[in-house]
Amino acid sequence: MKPTLQAVAEAVGVSRSTVSNAYSRPDQLSAALRQRILDTARQLGYPGPNPTARSLRRGWVGAIGVLFESRLSYAFTDPFAVRFLAGVAEAAERHGTSLLLVPLPADQAGARRAVEDAAVDGFCVYCVGDEGWVVDVLRERGLPVVTTAPREDAGPDDRYVGIDERAAARAVAAHVAGLGHRRVALLGDAVRPGVAPGELRLPDVAAVAHPTTRARLAGFADAFAEVGVAWSELTLLAATANSRAAGAAAVAAALAAPEPPTAVLACSDVLALGVLDALAEAGGPPVSVTGFDDIAEAAAAGLTTVRQPAEEKGRISAQLLLDPPADPAAGHVLLPTALVVRTSTGPVPRS
Repeated sequence: MKPTLQAVAEAVGVSRSTVSNAYSRPDQLSAALRQRILDTARQLGYPGPNPTARSLRRGWVGAIGVLFESRLSYAFTDPFAVRFLAGVAEAAERHGTSLLLVPLPADQAGARRAVEDAAVDGFCVYCVGDEGWVVDVLRERGLPVVTTAPREDAGPDDRYVGIDERAAARAVAAHVAGLGHRRVALLGDAVRPGVAPGELRLPDVAAVAHPTTRARLAGFADAFAEVGVAWSELTLLAATANSRAAGAAAVAAALAAPEPPTAVLACSDVLALGVLDALAEAGGPPVSVTGFDDIAEAAAAGLTTVRQPAEEKGRISAQLLLDPPADPAAGHVLLPTALVVRTSTGPVPRS
């Protein structure tokens, strides 16, 4: 049998609450009595109160959770996720709290257990596709939630920090359309669950599964519709993950086609860098390529992209959890974006 708090109390001849105060409220005891309790506990092999139980009693854990729909390694390898988490950590440090990374399993039952079992004081929902049910589960727990995109059913008290994904995507697509490109491929991940890499036919952009990918593809389509290129005339490419290898695999067949696209617009810089890798290996005529996010590698590659403030998004998300504003409207934050034009885009090459 493991020694208990009660055993320590009996050995010292004090109450259970006095032993508990020796650990959690030392100012309530004399220095001599506290030392006698700690010495006795050490002799008996008592490790101290259970930290989880203590957190439940005080109603505060001292940690915020970050939910994301991927493997745990994604948080440490994806360039944008790393920058976002750096912003979250900066705000957490200022408030003396810690982070709990909560990757959601693919099955909804496992994901629900992960959400319900996480011992945190609030959640930042980052990069989760079908997040409606997740937010509902969190609300059932009575915990504050901040999402990284506005939700269609968001109420006045909901908090979010995001960008206008569709408008930002429209801006970079308009740049490409202005260069004369009409035979264009759009590349995204999480387009449809379980699809093979490469070309995919969908009736319209509303059929895209992931909300962020859907918004960016819709922005691309908006810009080309303005110059007379319909959704059905655009080539949609699906990647199996947000990685360079997945981007290269998704675009390979399109580049080898008799009439390859003259431009590829990717929903992330990582995918766009994969396209550049595939182009370098395949050779052939120049193809304009764009990304989204403006990660560090984008500048080195000369990638035209959309810049969004990753660290600021993470920092404000955590701030809204840890120090919520009195005015609910102040919890609705849309951050600015900017089109960054580099050497990866140019006019349609003459035949």
